[in-house]
Order: sequence, then structure tokens, then C-alpha cells
Amino acid sequence: MKAEAEMESLAQPKARQLEKKEDATLGNRVWREVISWIWVISAFLLIEGTLGQARVIPSASMENTVLIGDHVLVTRFGYDAGVPFTSWHVPLWRNPKRQQIIVFMAPYPGGQDLIKRVIGVPGDRISIQNGIARVNGQAMIEPYVLHRSTSFGTFPDDFPPSDSADFAASGMLPEWAAQLGKYVQNGELVVPPNSYFVMGDNRQNSYDSRFWGFVPRANIIGAPLVIYMSIDAPEEVWEPGHLGERFGTYMNVFVHPREVRWHRLFDTF
Repeated sequence: MKAEAEMESLAQPKARQLEKKEDATLGNRVWREVISWIWVISAFLLIEGTLGQARVIPSASMENTVLIGDHVLVTRFGYDAGVPFTSWHVPLWRNPKRQQIIVFMAPYPGGQDLIKRVIGVPGDRISIQNGIARVNGQAMIEPYVLHRSTSFGTFPDDFPPSDSADFAASGMLPEWAAQLGKYVQNGELVVPPNSYFVMGDNRQNSYDSRFWGFVPRANIIGAPLVIYMSIDAPEEVWEPGHLGERFGTYMNVFVHPREVRWHRLFDTF
């Protein structure tokens, strides 16, 4: 009996040591898991905030260059940096060039992020004559432009308008209509510093700078790089707030793979 009691007394410290070791091992595992998630979240915030983003095209304003349902990767590198899910961001050193496609925050209240093509950079003189865009007196060569019926009303073949009050009836924001005149010289619109004039490639179905004015440099997020997925689905599926319809569309692709525009995958800009 005495021997058994001595064995038990010796075993108890060892059991406690094993328990402490297991607790320490479990604690290390939890801590390593926490550290791993911190790194994953940090990497996501770094990539999303400074390097790139994934976007879905919800409208037809850039057809046929970019279609409704195109999923594009957008590079922010050099253009903009910010904290994801917040309004904090800062413009960087790269500036878009004429005829480049950009993604930017809408310069009017309540608008979602937009994708358009740069027509005029700071200092450019812009005009549209008989539907042809002219920059600094020279007609632009624009093989990407699509002309077809509009969903916004009557689009002008000439811009800037001679009477901004008349053009306002076609959908121009009142604020833009009121200040448009101060940027017009000799029938041309002069792009001010740190601003850009943009239009959609689908010229008669694009709500763009003709209707709401210039894009401030501070609003530019980046430039599209590549189409990584393209799904033929109704426009409303890709609008904000339609998560259920969007999820259903993704699931439906497995049943109807022909809804994927396979020929557009990995097209670059």
C-alpha cells in the first residue's frame, strides 16, 4: 500500500506537467491561428487598398468594349491607395492618359463607381461635331465607339451646347448646366487642372461627363487590366443590392455553362 501511495504521488506531478504542456500546445495553436488570420486579413487589405480590385460591369455604357456581366481586375497601383470599406483614400503619382479606360468614384452624390474612357486631360480643348469627338482641334480616331439608340433621351451630335438650358432638358445635372459656360472658350470645353473629361464607348447610351461634368483626379481609383469572367445575364443582376439574383446567376453557370462568354476570358485592356 505504501508503495502504491508513493507511485501515485510521483504520477501526480507528471500528470500536471502533461496537462500544462497540452495547455501550452493548445495555446500556441490558437495563437498561430490568430497570427495566420491577421496576415491573411492584412494581405487582403493591402491588395484591395493599394494593388487591385475585382469589379463587375453593371451597365451598357462601355459596349462593345466592356459588356454587362464582364468581371474585370482593376489595378490601383500608382493611381490610388485607401483603406477598404472606408472613404479614406489618397491619389498617387500615376495619371491616366487620353483614350485610356479608368474606374472612378462618381463625381455626383449617390452614384456608384463608374468605368469610362478618358477623352480629355487637363488643358485639353474638347468638342463634339456631328458625333465626332475632337481634341485640340483634331478629330479623334475611335474605332471602339458604338452608336445606337439611347435610353437617356436625345443625345447631342454637337458639344458643348450653344444653350446649356436647352441641353439640361436632356438629362444634364442642373449644377453642371449652371457652371458649364465658364469652361467654354470659342465653342470648345477646356478641361481644368486636376480634372478629366470622360465618355462611354456606347456614346448614345452613356451617362458621362456630358451630363455631370469633369472627373476630379482625386476620384480616380485605377485602370482595368483583364477580364477574368464574363457572364451573359440581365443588367439588374449586377446592380447593387441584388445579391440573391447574383448568387443564383453564378450557380446557374454550372448548369448552363454556355452563359459564360468564354471567348472574352483573359482579354486585356
